[in-house]
Amino acid sequence: MATLREKRTCGERCRDFGHFVWNSDDKTFMGRTPERWVYISLYYVAFYIIMTSLFALAIYIMMYTLSPYTPDYQDRLTSPGVMVWPDTYGEDNVEISFNTSDRSSWLKMSNCLKNFLNPYNENKQNQSNPHECHWGKNYIQNDFSGPGHTKFACPFTQNMLGDCSGISDPTFGYSNGTPCVIIKMNRIINFLPNNGPDIAPYLQCTVLHGSDNVKDIKYFPSNGTLDLAYFPYYGKKAQPTYINPLVAVKFYMTAEQEAKVQCRVVAKNIAYENIHDPNEGKVIFDLKVTS
Repeated sequence: MATLREKRTCGERCRDFGHFVWNSDDKTFMGRTPERWVYISLYYVAFYIIMTSLFALAIYIMMYTLSPYTPDYQDRLTSPGVMVWPDTYGEDNVEISFNTSDRSSWLKMSNCLKNFLNPYNENKQNQSNPHECHWGKNYIQNDFSGPGHTKFACPFTQNMLGDCSGISDPTFGYSNGTPCVIIKMNRIINFLPNNGPDIAPYLQCTVLHGSDNVKDIKYFPSNGTLDLAYFPYYGKKAQPTYINPLVAVKFYMTAEQEAKVQCRVVAKNIAYENIHDPNEGKVIFDLKVTS
């Protein structure tokens, strides 16, 4: 009958572990001689140096082939989105609602537009974009002639918005029931709106519901034009002083009425009937006026 194995004491276990760490008979440290430890250490040092070098080389080649000015691949929509200010975006729709008798109500709207137009100050724009532009034509730039290896951008100043600039009327018409809204088309790099030779895209607003409640609509700049000189946009790094062109729309409302309005940018290559993106090429908002 086999005898039971005797239980090893803690001292014996510690002695065996010490013998494993340093074996004085074989002159080994943790199972290997110093010579073998040198060999294996050199192997792993060389291995990780080679792997790090290959990784660094791959990153260098990738960065070398990428342009810092234009992305190689863009998964954005081919047609730009459109946005409206004041930006009172709700959960389901955009609702611009105010009371002409309640100063705090319409002041909230006018302050929103005032803050939005702050970068469009004439002095700021003239300092940022002193270069003379050729209006009515696409501003094609094949080289980086601007300061600091950049491209020039055309200025858009607040006074181009006429009666909706907030200069002559700081309330933007909200105090008397003739509200202004500002429409901005989002940027797409190298996008050229196409309406035919030298024909600029323009904004067109349609009253979908409540047309009897809107007496008149006026656009600033004239005809709601987005001048061709603002296209193409070359990217934030290439055009750091670029600023979006705007169109302001002034609605002459009857008192205590509301209307649903669609404003879309008209160009042959700007879609506006995408059911998956309701803001592609257009924006729809509710305009409610009470007194």
